Amino acid sequence: MVTIRLTNSKTRRKEDFRPIEPSNVRMYVCGPTVYDRAHLGNARPVVVFDTLYRLLRHVYGQGHVTYVRNFTDVDDKINAEALRRQKAGSPGTLEDLIHQRTEETIAWYHADMDALGALRPSHEPRATEYIGQMIAMTQGLIDTGHAYAVEGHVLFRVRSYSDYGKLSGRSVDDMIAGARVEVAPFKEDPMDFVLWKPSSGEEPGWESPWGKGRPGWHIECSAMAHELLGESFDIHGGGLDLQFPHHENEIAQSVGACGGEFVRTWMHNGFLNIDDTKMSKSLGNFFTIADVLKKFDGESVRLFMLRTHYRSPFNFSDTLLEEARSALKRLYTALDAAGPVPDLAAIDWAEPRAAAFKAAMDDDFNTPGALAVLFDLVGDVNRGQTADAALLKALAGTLGLLQAQPKAYLQGGSSVDENFVQSRIDARTAAKQARNFAAADGIRAELAALGIELKDRPQGTTWVRA
Repeated sequence: MVTIRLTNSKTRRKEDFRPIEPSNVRMYVCGPTVYDRAHLGNARPVVVFDTLYRLLRHVYGQGHVTYVRNFTDVDDKINAEALRRQKAGSPGTLEDLIHQRTEETIAWYHADMDALGALRPSHEPRATEYIGQMIAMTQGLIDTGHAYAVEGHVLFRVRSYSDYGKLSGRSVDDMIAGARVEVAPFKEDPMDFVLWKPSSGEEPGWESPWGKGRPGWHIECSAMAHELLGESFDIHGGGLDLQFPHHENEIAQSVGACGGEFVRTWMHNGFLNIDDTKMSKSLGNFFTIADVLKKFDGESVRLFMLRTHYRSPFNFSDTLLEEARSALKRLYTALDAAGPVPDLAAIDWAEPRAAAFKAAMDDDFNTPGALAVLFDLVGDVNRGQTADAALLKALAGTLGLLQAQPKAYLQGGSSVDENFVQSRIDARTAAKQARNFAAADGIRAELAALGIELKDRPQGTTWVRA
């Protein structure tokens, strides 16, 4: 069996990945709060863990990996938007308007992630579908003394879990001194966090032993992960900003409720930045995925993200995206020049380039190193070793790249009639044969003005988008 080494955020070291059950590798990734369009920073964990999902499926088999990514559809921002619509005269109950908002936002999210080439996870649970499990887990924490109910709230006793802070590497007292904590007179300790809170008349709510209310954010992921993946599973992922308090709190309440080991390997991706500052809606320095996709195709955005190691932060700019698009175009151009490329039945991992690719991916999911192998292969393909094109396509497929037909990608987005372009190419060929090079150059310039770039090869002339 292949040994993958991953950096475990909890131990802060690179470890051999050994799944609890190789026949059912289980991974949970925190998904979006569906109150508005996702921004490009939200796409980074999707691309990172989608690529890891592909790697795990390749190693352990497509039917042996279970991937869960949730939708948080219980949130104050969602409630506020639904209430705004209701006051503006939109028909339906508040619950109807909340459902309407989350449905449209989830549809946007799916469209954006599909454009980035992300596979759908095995399960995409919505928090509202698991309220019963959240209530049951909360009650269990009360029964074991890890939580307490007061004034319609239920709070987790942080000091009841002795390992609290190990994921983020902080002590409870340091966290109280340095973190923003919600001050409330009913808390036994400032660090205690909400498992359940009461709902007002203008907020959605569910009946519970503590009155009508709704769950806190942290208990949602614990309950959904427990229900779909069991008491212990292999990988839990998300952005670095979730390490504390969200993932720290998940560990405390999940271990408090079930005992044992909650997650074997924790993984956190670095931030996508604007001018070295984290892209964030709260800071107003963000670009929605939908806006970026108006200028760049989704596969170029995917390559842009995979060019940086998943744990490292990196900056967004149109220039960097343009570089990624040019790099992707180079890959597709090589495939196009090779002619029809068959799909490999299986990759020969003993082949030196395949072995180098595999070594990079097995070493803490090193996608920049894997991409370097692809570009080495491009050089071989361009030198006429067309047999390497099949390997290039197969290896790129494990990263979710080069899945389109090369000509369709290279010519896509052009509004010029293909027959017209071909007729001008034929005229240029005739002009060159007649040694009328001025006319040939004029046709090239004419097509360039229409956004068409010509590629002269021994087999003939083809065209791509400029």
